[in-house]
Amino acid sequence: MVDEALSAGAVARRLGVAVTTLRTWHQRYGLGPSEHIPGHHRRYTSSDLARLEIMRRLTAEGVSPAEAARWARQAPDPTPNGTGTVAPARILPTGRDGGGSIPVGRAGPAARGLARAAMRLDAAAISETIAHALAASGVVATWEGLLRPVLAGIGERHAATAGLIEVEHLMSRCVSEALAAASRANVPTGPARILLSCADEEQHTLPLEALAAALAEAGVSYRMLGARVPVAALVEAVNRTGPAAVVLWSHTRATADPTQLSALLAAPRRPLLVLAAGPGWRADTLPAGVVRPVDLAEAVSLSAAVRDSLDQSRRD
Repeated sequence: MVDEALSAGAVARRLGVAVTTLRTWHQRYGLGPSEHIPGHHRRYTSSDLARLEIMRRLTAEGVSPAEAARWARQAPDPTPNGTGTVAPARILPTGRDGGGSIPVGRAGPAARGLARAAMRLDAAAISETIAHALAASGVVATWEGLLRPVLAGIGERHAATAGLIEVEHLMSRCVSEALAAASRANVPTGPARILLSCADEEQHTLPLEALAAALAEAGVSYRMLGARVPVAALVEAVNRTGPAAVVLWSHTRATADPTQLSALLAAPRRPLLVLAAGPGWRADTLPAGVVRPVDLAEAVSLSAAVRDSLDQSRRD
């Protein structure tokens, strides 16, 4: 970073924000230019710019402007360290009020609030937020607009820092409990036509639990096998229960072995539909006849359609 004072326009270009945004940050939060020469407009110093960079980064990650400004103002004075750059400031808190450090992209205020509750390890607030969203918006909308952005943000921050393991564990438990409660509140009648399973060695079950809750909400009965199902056990379950559809979830490439899908297609009681769900599967490696749903809503729709098709054929 250079040491010369900068105009508002130059700072706006460096930060990628509008000049009017800089004026708002100055007027509302006191993050304005500090160098003043009589007879001239105030100009931004390198310290001003460093704090504004903190402000821009945190607001982009979903922190409220007021909270981001507080952190920016409280950051250590980023004066030049003799190398022509500014010494890095450690401003992201790791204590009770660090919710904004989980990025949630363009998700709304509810997701930002849930992220803050997760960082505080506030299980009661997490559970209350999820329960309210499920009651108001349903499973699919809650998963896509609230839970998935926060869980993805936790994963992103863990990948970058190797931290937040305690946050991920608490958040996962709260989500799992909320989805289980939603499933129990909407127990479908009739035989279970859909079989849900994780791929062999796959331990990430929350998206499959979300699908289970969404199916229950749609009145579609299912069986859930859960995590780390060996392919032999999966095929045995298919042969014993004869499901209309099997959803096989893979979160990572390491667990997305397409031979598992081929085994399902070769089962004596082959299901009408095999869904390869999750980001682990590559479209170009899927066996012919396997469908890869693009999101939770499509997985629910396809499962319901094949259930209805099987029921209709049996009535005919």
